[in-house]
Formats: sequence, structure tokens, C-alpha cells
Amino acid sequence: MTMKKHRIGYIILLFVSLCRCTLIAQVSYDLGGLPGAATRLGFGARGIGMANTLTAVKNIEAVGYYNPALTPFQTSRTALISVGFLPFDRHLNALNYSQSLRPSGGMSIGILNAGVSNLEGRNRDGRVTETYSTSENVGIFSFGTKVSEEAALGISAKIFYHSLFEGVKSTTVGFDLGFVYLLSEEWTIGIVVQDINSKYKWDTSQLYGRDGNTTTERFPLRTKLAFGYRPYFLGALLTSEFESAGSVSLARFGIEVPFSDGVELRGGIDQISFGRDIDAKPSIGFSLRAPVETLSPSIDYAFVIEPYSTDGLHLLSLRLRFE
Repeated sequence: MTMKKHRIGYIILLFVSLCRCTLIAQVSYDLGGLPGAATRLGFGARGIGMANTLTAVKNIEAVGYYNPALTPFQTSRTALISVGFLPFDRHLNALNYSQSLRPSGGMSIGILNAGVSNLEGRNRDGRVTETYSTSENVGIFSFGTKVSEEAALGISAKIFYHSLFEGVKSTTVGFDLGFVYLLSEEWTIGIVVQDINSKYKWDTSQLYGRDGNTTTERFPLRTKLAFGYRPYFLGALLTSEFESAGSVSLARFGIEVPFSDGVELRGGIDQISFGRDIDAKPSIGFSLRAPVETLSPSIDYAFVIEPYSTDGLHLLSLRLRFE
């Protein structure tokens, strides 16, 4: 038992050391106005309804997005499809499939699509000449493996494709690293480093000819420490997460409570800032689960209050669990 604890300790030390080296290697950032903001909004109504605090939650559908190390702990094959309706003609859609792999692995494949439509193009007189749209996409390929019954490591490869304008597109690759440890039947801890080498690379020479140039916009590197707590006496799921992104530190908290048979209520507060003028984003949501044994379909809804919008985010998801 002592050797087992030492082995887990070495794994944690190695992972933290890798995280530190990566942090030193990538430039420090503030979050505001940085590329990839749409990819950081969340994945699916359940995760966003809990303020994106699923980094240390086992048996979720969007494991690759939140923490690839969670993939080996999947108890069944799961699928997720989600659509989001956002203010200012924005959209946020997601698709995911995940399952465990015998004897000790797991995998997840996901697609996140975001964009803005009805952008007006005007001439010098201010008249609308045409409308434009943008499309921001990321394909997430995740794999994890258990290093013991309680601990697992995982990695995600993310392919970013962004169509900004006709002839101005970017295709790049980034990575996530994850670690999860089951402290007990009730407590879980998760660590993840996200957007390693993630960036957009623009080449405007096709649009402007000789006046064009090549520009690289790097995503902020994010490190998260998360806890999941499911007390037997309460029957609820309590989650918390602490994030460091360059010089910015954030916290988020979530809760999920079974209300009745087939009904779950959830809520959370995202983007709680420490020493920064950043407004928090409260969220609420619920799930309705149908009594079908083979697929266990569930409809999820989430609503998020945006600090700088007259309306909020509405998300609707369908979850399927293949027993």
C-alpha cells in the first residue's frame, strides 16, 4: 500500500512539473479579447449549467472537453448533441461520443462549433452591401488510461479550424493534458492543462496580395484544479474549480441536485475573479430523463446570464447512454 501511495505521488509530481514547464514556455496573458474565446464557453447544457465545473466529475458525456483523464471512468457508451442560442446572432453547437476501453483506457471524440452570423458589410456611404458570417470549430480527440484503480492520465489533441473571411482561414493543432484521482467514494480531484500550443495563424496574402502578412494569435494557457464531492447523506453533486490563465485567476462553483425521479436541477457561478474587474456569470439548468432502459435519453436545458448582454445564453442538449 505504501509503494502504491509513493507511485501516485510520483505521478502527481511529474504532472505538476510538466504543467510548470509548459506555463513557463508559453507567454503570460490576460483573458480579455484573446483568441479562442468561443471555445472556452463550455460544452453542452449540463456542463454550462453547472458553470463548467466538470473537470473532476466522473461519468459525464463531454469528458474530452473538460478532462481527458476522465475517459477511463466511463461506465457506459455515451453520446451528446447540443445547440446553443446566444445574443448578437451567435451560436454554439456541440457533438460528442465517449466510451471506456478495456482493460483500463477510455476515449472521446467531440466537435464544438461556434460563430456569428448577419455581420453587415457597408460601403463608404454607410449602406449595407452584403452580410458576412464567421465559423469557429474545434475537433477534440481524447484518450486516457488508468495508472491505478484510483488515478488516470489523459491527453486531448484539438484541431482548430476558423473561417474568418473569404480567403482568410486558419487550421492549427493544440493539446490538453489531464489527471484525475479518486480520493474516496465521495471525493474526486482533477488537474488539467488546456490549450497547449493552441493558436490561430492567419495569412492575408491571398486577400491583400503583397500587402498581406502572416499573423499568429496564441490562446491563453490555462491550468485548472478541480474538486467533485458527492456526499451520500445529501445525494447532490457539489463541484468547485480554480483556474490560472497567465496573470488571471478565476474560480467557479456548481451544484446538481436530484429533484424527483427523472428530474435534476443544477446551477453555478462561473468566472469569479480574484483582483480583476471581471463580472461573474451565474447559470441555472435542469434535466428530464425518460424511463427508457436501453438508451436512457435525457433532455438538458441551461440558461446563463451574460454580464454585458440584455439577454442570456440558452442551451438545449440531448444525452444518450447506451447500456
